[in-house]
Amino acid sequence: MLKNPEKTKNEIVSWIQKYFEENGPECTAVVGISGGKDSSITAALCKEALGKDRVLGVLMPNGVQSDIDDSRHLVEALDIPHVELNIEEAFNGMKHMIESSDELKAITNRDELSNNTRVNLPPRLRMATLYAVAQMLPNGGRVANTCNNSEDYVGYSTKYGDAAGDFSPLAHVLVEEVRQLGRVLGVPSYLVEKTPSDGLSGMSDEDKLGFTYETLDHYILTGEIDDEKTKERIDRMHKLNLHKLRIMPSFDTSNER
Repeated sequence: MLKNPEKTKNEIVSWIQKYFEENGPECTAVVGISGGKDSSITAALCKEALGKDRVLGVLMPNGVQSDIDDSRHLVEALDIPHVELNIEEAFNGMKHMIESSDELKAITNRDELSNNTRVNLPPRLRMATLYAVAQMLPNGGRVANTCNNSEDYVGYSTKYGDAAGDFSPLAHVLVEEVRQLGRVLGVPSYLVEKTPSDGLSGMSDEDKLGFTYETLDHYILTGEIDDEKTKERIDRMHKLNLHKLRIMPSFDTSNER
């Protein structure tokens, strides 16, 4: 874990400042606020780096979100500008478009969204929303990616959804390290310690993953793990999801000319 969370926090803040100096000196950091620790701490880091008036929190429930009050409490605690945009209508419109296509039904042999599509469509709509908001701001915006290293390692994110963004303060920070940063930032403790979940399935992230973040963090840091089956599961997830971490491959024609 972080040897000196205060020092690391200050280094991330400086990194964010440098990013904006080079990529939008007048721009606002646009942060999707989910009510979880990652978006909460990303927003707090951006506030410290840029000042509260250059951070915009965007709350994006899909219909009724059980923990939306956590998102509201976070932006109030940080005292940052915020907007709440419900994506339900956009989700239902996409769902209707896809499910009403006879051509697509003939190809997929499905007359409704697959489970994976249903799960991953909202995060992609949220990211589209964040970029739309960013482009509407008077001085423009840069969208924060809020994923952490532990989730990225096993691909626990949606490609071009929450895995997207312009800058990523927590990409190399493990779950427990995120909590360490939250404590030194003064983020409300119930958000820092909140059990990660998708808010939809009724299960925690760890229940769905099949192992704890403590086990995952330790394995990433040391390569050590007690249970061989858990090791195999983590290794398999990491290998299958490397495509989410790598830059899009492209064919190089330099040798053809």
